[in-house]
Parts: sequence; structure tokens; C-alpha cells
Amino acid sequence: MEVHNEVDGSGVPLAVLLKRELCNQKVEKPDILFGEASKSKKGEDFTLLVANCHRTPGEGPGDDAGGDDTISMFVIVDGHNGPAAAVYTRENLPNNVLAAIPPNLTSEEWTAALPRALVAGFVKTDKDFQTKAARSGTTVTFVIIDGWVVTVASVGDSRCILESAEGSVYFLSADHRLDVNEEEVERVTASGGEVGRINIAGGAGIGPLRCWPGGLCLSRSIGDTDVGEYIVPVPHVKQVKLSNAGGRLVIASDGVWDALRFQEALNYTRGLPAEAAANRIVKEAVSSKGLRDDTTCIVVDILPPEKLSPPLKRHGKGGIKALFRWRPSDELSEEQTDNGCFEPDVVEELYEEGSAMLAQRLNVNYPAGNMFKLHDCAVCQLEMKPGEGVSVHGNMPKHHSRVDPWGGPFLCSSCQVKKVAMEGKLHL
Repeated sequence: MEVHNEVDGSGVPLAVLLKRELCNQKVEKPDILFGEASKSKKGEDFTLLVANCHRTPGEGPGDDAGGDDTISMFVIVDGHNGPAAAVYTRENLPNNVLAAIPPNLTSEEWTAALPRALVAGFVKTDKDFQTKAARSGTTVTFVIIDGWVVTVASVGDSRCILESAEGSVYFLSADHRLDVNEEEVERVTASGGEVGRINIAGGAGIGPLRCWPGGLCLSRSIGDTDVGEYIVPVPHVKQVKLSNAGGRLVIASDGVWDALRFQEALNYTRGLPAEAAANRIVKEAVSSKGLRDDTTCIVVDILPPEKLSPPLKRHGKGGIKALFRWRPSDELSEEQTDNGCFEPDVVEELYEEGSAMLAQRLNVNYPAGNMFKLHDCAVCQLEMKPGEGVSVHGNMPKHHSRVDPWGGPFLCSSCQVKKVAMEGKLHL
């Protein structure tokens, strides 16, 4: 019988989606194994590793590692100009994100609500930190694992990559260095900021591109109140679903990525458990360039239940994948189909967005948008009476006139002030 590998709009074969639905009740949550390593130069890198916590903020670690109400959370914050912003973000961002998700959602609804909640949590954390009158800032790579779904929110230049069980590599974070991100250069200058290199005595510019005033070489971070509001805390968010073959995440600060290429870092982890793999990556990064910066790495293995060892990776199989697409060469083997529910190595993209405009990031489409309370501030969750809030679509430029300026979501007055300051001349 001839089988046609038709695909849906997401690029995933319909046969795989059908198989996933049929096996949905049988697929267990993965085992999560992890390890971290770090070498300190400035004392500004911090991590948060929680293998098992409740979806509701303030409830602490989950009692049942396999419970449906639990998620895993892994965070790297890489501070600059002091550790204050990194420490504050580590302590407050997770609860701010979880508090932005409405209660009493199903697992699928919770997953759909998470990207908007991440944006709200990042912006609230930045806004609250501004009241501390500290001048430091921090990059953030924030990873949530919910079953086989991995969601990554990032600002700055720490990175997260995924290697699937068959060896294909996917970028799950963005690089917000102005030197490598032309879109961010355009956004900063359009907002009213200036981008350029350091000039010495009128000569040619030296060093990386920086945003002025302040001279920060990143376009997005939490903190950095002295640099101006053009450096925004709105994260790039990517959400993917792994097959139940699992995969490995490598989350690392720029101390690693300034020394090692992505594939090089992964090659160093072959055959090693998570903690040993993290130690090897940090060791090789420091050996390559010396300890010039804080160098931190977290390795997370997402494994089929009870398979408590890293999945085998075939050398030369995948390469870096910029897009999520099924590879026709991936056929189900006899071993994979023994339990009747094992999928080919498919990484399905559920969501990706990197816009810095809050109107775009907070305006979630139906049906996910209906989960959020219309008259709660979409950033800080302040309860407002009807008519008190300001629409996120207010003060939008004329070419966005199709959007209803009176419709929700709504912001409280202080969050609206924050929005206008971040978007600058883009409102004009």
C-alpha cells in the first residue's frame, strides 16, 4: 500500500499527528535529568534549576514528579555592571511569569497561554526593578519544560539550543547583540536611539556596535535603567514539541558561546550524562579563550520514561536546523514501533515571536485570548474597573489603523507609561 507523507500547515506529517493523537493517552511525561557547571570571573552569572514545580506560583516544588500539575524550569541570568539585576530577576521573574497565567486551565490551555505570560513577566520584572534605582542589567534565558513541550524566552546573548534524539540541532533563543541583529538595530534607531561604535579621536569606530547613551552592545535586557528605554525587556519566545524520543538542551551564557561554536559544544558532550556534559563544555570554553568572563552552562536531558541515560547521537546526522521540518529520510524502525506509540524524530514548532511591540505580543488570538481576564492589566495583573485601563492598541501609528484602539487587552496607567517609553518614536 502506498503511503503519502502529507503535511499540515506546521510542516509536520499528518500521519505523525494522527499517531500522536491516537497515542496521546499512552504517552507519559519524560524523565528530566540535568546538570550545571560554572567558572566565575566577575560573579554576575546566576542559575535557577527546578526539575519539578507546580504551575501555580508560591506552591513550591511538586510532591509528585510525574504529576500533571508540575513543570520544570531552568534559567540563566548573566548580569553586567554589577549583579543586582541578575539576582533580582532570578528571585522574581519565575513568579511573575506564573502569576500572569490564568488559573484553572487545562494543560493544553496553559501551554497556549505561556508565551503571553512570559512577555508580561519579563516586562513586569523590568518595571519593578526600575524602582530599585540600581544601574545594572542582565540577560535572561528562561526555559520551561511541560511534558514534551519546551518553551524558551530570551533577552540578550545567552543562548539555548536543542539537539534531538537523532542529532538535528535547533536554535530556541535569539541573539540580541547589535553586531549580529540588523532588525534590532533598525528598531532601536526607529525608536529614537543611536547605534554606533566607539570613536577615538575622530578615527574609525572600534569594538562592537553599541546603543547610545550608555554604550550597551545588547538591544534587549532586564534592567539597564541608565541606558534608556530603547533597550527593552520584551523576550523572543519559541515553543516546540519534541517527539517522545526526547532530546538534549544546552543553555549557556556568552562566556561559552564566545569560545565555542554550537556544534563544537555539542560534540564535547557525546556519551556524557548531563552534569558531566556541562562540566566538559565549560572546561573546553575556558581552555579555548581563557577565563575572560563568567562562563556558565546547564545541560538538560529530556528522556523517554525510565531511560536514564543520554540518547545516542549519530555523528554527522543532522547539522544545524534553522527551520522545523520533517526529514523524509526519517523512517520508523522496528525498535521504535515496538510499543506502537513511538514517533519518528519530529520537532514540531508550536509558536515563535520576537516583536518588541506589546500590542502584538499581548494581543493573543482566539481561543487563547479568551482565557485572560479582559480588565486585568495584561502586564502586572492589576485588577481594574471597566473603563480604567488603556488599550494596548492606543497610540498606535496610523498604518495600524485596522486595530481597534478601544479593544483589549488593557494596561494600567503605569504599565502604559512603560509601553510608551519603550516604543518611543514608533508611536509617531
